[in-house]
Amino acid sequence: MDNLYLQLLQLLKRGRTMVLATIISQVGSSPRGVGTKCLIMDDGSLVGTVGGGIFEAHTIQEAKKVFESGLPIRLFFSLDGSDIAATDMLCGGRSEIFLELISPDNAACMSIFQEIVNIKDHGGTGLLATVVDTDKWQNNELQKVFIKKNGEITGDLSIADVYQNALIDNAGKLLQSRKAMIVDFLEDQKDRLEIFVEPVVMRPPLYIFGGGHVSKEITPLANRVGFNVVVIEDRPEFADPLNFPDAVQVRQLDFKDVMSDLPVDESSYMIIVTRGHIHDMTVLAQALKTNAKYIGMIGSKNKTGIIFGKLLKQGFSIEDINRVYSPIGIDIGAETPAEIAVSIVAELVMVRSGKNSNAVSMRLSCKSDNEIS
Repeated sequence: MDNLYLQLLQLLKRGRTMVLATIISQVGSSPRGVGTKCLIMDDGSLVGTVGGGIFEAHTIQEAKKVFESGLPIRLFFSLDGSDIAATDMLCGGRSEIFLELISPDNAACMSIFQEIVNIKDHGGTGLLATVVDTDKWQNNELQKVFIKKNGEITGDLSIADVYQNALIDNAGKLLQSRKAMIVDFLEDQKDRLEIFVEPVVMRPPLYIFGGGHVSKEITPLANRVGFNVVVIEDRPEFADPLNFPDAVQVRQLDFKDVMSDLPVDESSYMIIVTRGHIHDMTVLAQALKTNAKYIGMIGSKNKTGIIFGKLLKQGFSIEDINRVYSPIGIDIGAETPAEIAVSIVAELVMVRSGKNSNAVSMRLSCKSDNEIS
């Protein structure tokens, strides 16, 4: 999704006009979730996907009408066979897609997506809001705004100020929800307006400690699924940016006091894959003193058990140790560095999506030192 915003902006700067398709509602099972987007070019080609199959083919067909009229369309799909009986995509749910024309002729449009790309890459938060009542749109008018956390607005809903003011007043609450959704606004309890709101946040930082083979495989995968990857190594020959073209940064730092040089917070993810047990434990002891969202360490159960036992003797608690995802990654029987990277990145996505209940591979209970070590 993050790359799609960047690609959209690049296409606009090259003078391309396109249709932006966004899933704005979804009930039951469907191929993709709310907020999923793709770009449809005037030749029918796609950037991204909203689900594939006849579902997507119909979306492409309807986009032709948007190119012709300049006005948006809302599409409703039933995935139980009633709308797409000639396909095997019978998920059983319902989805709704909003199609809108994105043109370089609209300066506000360019500014909005530039703001989003800036936040994704450099930090901050904001709210993207789009009017999805199609009868409120007029040709060449952009019914879209971007609201920064400080209240600064880019774009214009081109509607009554009361709606835009209500949106601004509720922006903080909508941002806090971190969910894309349709919000109903009422004027004098009679004139209803539907606005699709999408919180925009920075790509979460992923700190990878160690510059070996596994790190080289993790970096491009993690970047592709929406993490800003920073690789940290203490050896200069391994801290080479040329080895990690998909990382936003490669740093040579001593592992002994590495956290003092990193802006770690509750949105941060950490993967510990250094060249040895001693360095892993050195980094892990520091990581456990942060409020990072995810801390994963590579190694067998025997190795991690030894490290955990030593950390417990140093004063760390069972609760501290139970924050660690180790052995790291989802168990898919991975053996090669590439396979291990797939299992680790899959676990990152799982944690980010909130699907990680009881997911830590090794949980400790109150055992004696001998049992742990």
